[in-house]
Amino acid sequence: MESFLIANPKGGVGKSTLATNLAGWMAREGKRVMLGDIDRQQSAREWLKLRSPALPHIASWDIEPDKPARPPKDTTHVVLDTPAGLHGKKLVNVLKLVRRVIVPLQPSIFDILATRQFLDQLFEEKEIRKHEAFVAIVAMRVDARTRAAGELERFLADTGLPVVAHLRDTQNYVQAAAHGLSIFDLPASRVEKDLEQWQPLLDWARRPV
Repeated sequence: MESFLIANPKGGVGKSTLATNLAGWMAREGKRVMLGDIDRQQSAREWLKLRSPALPHIASWDIEPDKPARPPKDTTHVVLDTPAGLHGKKLVNVLKLVRRVIVPLQPSIFDILATRQFLDQLFEEKEIRKHEAFVAIVAMRVDARTRAAGELERFLADTGLPVVAHLRDTQNYVQAAAHGLSIFDLPASRVEKDLEQWQPLLDWARRPV
């Protein structure tokens, strides 16, 4: 099973946006995908409630009384959204469930400082050190050509982590989310630039672990 954790302890960096759209792409590709949410706000679950049954299906957790939540039996791909402040034992336990970690990051000094501590903690975990999970960065709400993007690249240079995509700040994400849609459910002509920006991330997601 392919599994992706979307994580950053800083709130408001775009974790749910990234998680819902990644799941939307997988569903559009015909994958049997589950979008899981370990955030108390349950943003991803609420997004799924808005999603039309006519769209490519995205499952949620199978939840039964007195049993732990789990992916449906036929699931091939899992995307896990996470809360702000994820750390400690909870982070360790979640890392054991996934094969890839995607860290969304905005190019502000506050986001960078918070994420630096998170990355340090992340690489203390043996699952990461043993390369059982691959880690990548996605720059959120930024143009790759800007000075802010350059500063973010310089911050990450010492980590050795790739910035696999730069996703711009656009109402396409906001308007799609309000209807349970991903940008992959919108007309290609409307989101042409966004699809182009996603392509490096999708190529990374397809790479064998």
